[in-house]
Amino acid sequence: MPGLDPGIHDAVCGGDKDVDGRVKPGHDGGERAGYPTSLRARFAVSLAALLLPILASASPARADLKLCNRMSYVVEAAIGIDEKAATATRGWFRLDPATCRVVLQGTMTADRILLHARALSLYGASPIAENGNDQLCVAASDNFVIAAARQCRTGQTPAAFTQVTPTKTDDGTLIAYLAESAEYDDEQARLAGIQRLLGIAGYDASPIDGVDGPKTQAALAAFLKSRGLASDVVSQPSFFATMVDAVQTPSPVGLTWCNDTPHKVMAAVGTDDGRTVVSRGWYRIDAGKCLHPDISGQPKKVYSFAEAVDDENRTIKLKNKPLNWGGLVQLCTRENKFETTEQGDCPSRGFTATGFTAVDITRGGKTLRFALP
Repeated sequence: MPGLDPGIHDAVCGGDKDVDGRVKPGHDGGERAGYPTSLRARFAVSLAALLLPILASASPARADLKLCNRMSYVVEAAIGIDEKAATATRGWFRLDPATCRVVLQGTMTADRILLHARALSLYGASPIAENGNDQLCVAASDNFVIAAARQCRTGQTPAAFTQVTPTKTDDGTLIAYLAESAEYDDEQARLAGIQRLLGIAGYDASPIDGVDGPKTQAALAAFLKSRGLASDVVSQPSFFATMVDAVQTPSPVGLTWCNDTPHKVMAAVGTDDGRTVVSRGWYRIDAGKCLHPDISGQPKKVYSFAEAVDDENRTIKLKNKPLNWGGLVQLCTRENKFETTEQGDCPSRGFTATGFTAVDITRGGKTLRFALP
């Protein structure tokens, strides 16, 4: 999955909207199309208290390292500890919007503390480019500790980590805030996170601004009704987990992609509002998962293309034929992330003409299931 780089960098997008890139051998992360084009991970960081036996402490100081998420995304974070010749990483720590989590307790004297975060794959893209200066190893498992994190072994992959500067609070806690350029407070981050997930589920709660109103409430009410959920579930601490589970299942509205293969699937969507045809990609659908691409407005036609890829983003082939799901409608795509409104003469603009299939969502939700032949 593309990662969130929690550095003090801006990921500024140009004419192309960012979805999940397919730059080989990895992905190029960026923010989702239709959302603000500059997100910054600002850290009032205070990190300490690492209970890892590989790190010796000459001058012990006890504190807690706490991560707080003021982004509108559910994220998973990993931390890196660099001390002399030893570099260790540990993760993943899941953080819902407007929540904090103590990720380390203990004693340490680190030379450098680093952080890497990633948005859940259901968002289709990470909101911030992966541009940290340190490449450290991470693992796919939910609870990993890697003692020698600069030389990846089997089952480990490199990820970009950004150095953060510890800042101690009055009670001695060391805390790091993951934040967007919108500078949400906790209440706004939580509502913006709900709005974003409603959009993925096919309910129009735009704009993603953390501001409550009739449109957001109507979308939320429709979502709860369609899923058979009581209204009081919204105030429960587990609500984001409930929403994440819900948006990864087929939806009664909009387009849903479901990956029934053992492979990763990269997908692109096209929309036609009667004036302009837009193609956009790539969205990643993990094996066994579903995803709702963001489709704003009320397009007259919707198109879909998807392709199975391996861990190096190479096309999976069966009997020498690419494993993909498309059709006869030619729209422009390219290997990395893209959004284009020009569909003529794709090669001259660095694109490839790709066959999409038409999808009828005018009568409600449509689920496309990608399966092995």
